[in-house]
Amino acid sequence: MIHQYINNGFHIVMDVNSGSVHSVDPVMYEAVEIAAGMVPEMEEPEALPKEAEEEISSRLSEKYGESEVKEALEEIQYLINAGELFTRDVYHDYVVDFKKRKTVVKALCLHIAHDCNLACKYCFAEEGEYHGRRALMSFEVGKKALDFLIANSGSRKNLEVDFFGGEPLMNWEVVKQLVEYGRSKEKEYNKNFRFTMTTNGVLLNDEIMEFCNREMSNVVLSLDGRKEVNDRMRPFRNGKGSYDLIVPKFQKFAELRGTRDYYIRGTFTRNNMDFSKDVLEYADLGFSSMSIEPVVAQPEEDYAIREEDLPQILEEYDRLAVEYINRQKEGKGFNFFHFNIDLNQGPCVAKRLSGCGSGTEYLAVTPWGDFYPCHQFVGEEKFLLGNVDTGVTNLQIRDEFKLCNVYAKNKCRDCFARFYCSGGCAANSYNFHGCITDAYDIGCEMQKKRIECAIMIKAALAED
Repeated sequence: MIHQYINNGFHIVMDVNSGSVHSVDPVMYEAVEIAAGMVPEMEEPEALPKEAEEEISSRLSEKYGESEVKEALEEIQYLINAGELFTRDVYHDYVVDFKKRKTVVKALCLHIAHDCNLACKYCFAEEGEYHGRRALMSFEVGKKALDFLIANSGSRKNLEVDFFGGEPLMNWEVVKQLVEYGRSKEKEYNKNFRFTMTTNGVLLNDEIMEFCNREMSNVVLSLDGRKEVNDRMRPFRNGKGSYDLIVPKFQKFAELRGTRDYYIRGTFTRNNMDFSKDVLEYADLGFSSMSIEPVVAQPEEDYAIREEDLPQILEEYDRLAVEYINRQKEGKGFNFFHFNIDLNQGPCVAKRLSGCGSGTEYLAVTPWGDFYPCHQFVGEEKFLLGNVDTGVTNLQIRDEFKLCNVYAKNKCRDCFARFYCSGGCAANSYNFHGCITDAYDIGCEMQKKRIECAIMIKAALAED
């Protein structure tokens, strides 16, 4: 399978099945385009078919010259020989036994607080309540969750635990106690806990910053960019904006954080489809690592992204990519999450095919100890998997998630992005289509554009 596109003057050819990516000249680009229509999809040729060579020569020699076309044909043959062009899909048969594959639990999302001190308008967690009641996780429930993770992680040494909410800092003492408990078990069980936290920053203080910089492998700081954008969507419950309170705290925290991982993470909506300005706001405020995600909301919400908004949004990603390159070349670069892409090896095959591992390798834990496939399924009783006392008991749902892979999704099978996005978010699929093996179409279009931009950026920066 071949995917081709032109972005910012770069002609990109992707061989999807091998993962090979080539930045080529226009004659090579057009030659591959012609050949792609003449090479059988299910076969892996040893050589370019004779009729394809003749068609390429016939159509391109007058435009580019015979020597240029001959060189392109030789390059195509070289890439075929190297297994980097017109390769066969070797992964399809790999997923047949996905249900039988042994999985271990690698990560927990601890809902340490089903409560929040902000009233973000797009919050899927309903100000932290998650279709239920406000509650704080007790140390005892959290301890059982960590014990469950240790017991069900097999021989895996590195374990992930994310403190999530609502707002985790509303239950800060329990966060500290659970970190201490986890550290006390590492040597005994030959485990290493990688603790992370997502916070809105309202309660950040010096003591919390110092603790996080010592114990947290990553911290996600929630901010929607420009003051007017953030304060419209992330107000306090009294309607007052949060920007002026949290930005100085975030700046201080990022400075103290040094080389340790953190992200400023925002959400853009229909109200700020010029979101590249919000990303640049992060950079201008001094933050070095950032992400801004499209809101996922039902169409009836006035801030929801609609299909007709896509052309403007895709252009905005292109605009951001060009500015990203400029700033990198000027020595003022920053790390934008969606422009990070691994073109060398990437994650293991199972991860490329099945994604985040929700429902199998990754679970969310409510304040009262119930297990769900991920934080976005919390409160949907159909997806209740078990709890910290019984373990995972709903094996039917677990196995349904185990089979959730790019070949189980009709929309993914012929998509060039499938090995990069791994089929997208199961929760988004369920919320828009009622099943976890569909795909959120608007999100897919944005994801494909981000992947194309990320690859183009690699090509542009490789020129220097």
